[in-house]
Amino acid sequence: MITCHVKYIIDPYQLAEFEAYSKAWIRIVERLGGKHHGYFLPSEGASNIAYCLFSFTSLAEYERYRQKALTDPESTALVASVVEKKFILSYERSFMRPLLS
Repeated sequence: MITCHVKYIIDPYQLAEFEAYSKAWIRIVERLGGKHHGYFLPSEGASNIAYCLFSFTSLAEYERYRQKALTDPESTALVASVVEKKFILSYERSFMRPLLS
C-alpha cells in the first residue's frame, strides 16, 4: 500500500471554496479506486495550511488513478476551478508506506 500525503497552502479567505473542492476529491478518489482518509482543514494556528491523505494498493494503482483523473470530467472541472479562483496557492505531495494494526 502507498499513501499520498498532500500539504496545501491555501487562501484563508476562500476556505469555503477549498472545502467544497476537498469534498469533491474525496468522492473522486474513492470512485477511481483509492481509499481517502480525509482532509484536515485549518482550525487553530496557521489559517492557510491544510492536509489530506489517501491510499492505493500500490504506486502502480496510484499512477492508473492519475491517468484516469486527467480525463475524468469532474476532476478536470475541479482543477479548472483552482486555476480560475486561485484558492490553492501551492501544494507538496509526498508518498509514504503506512504502518497499520
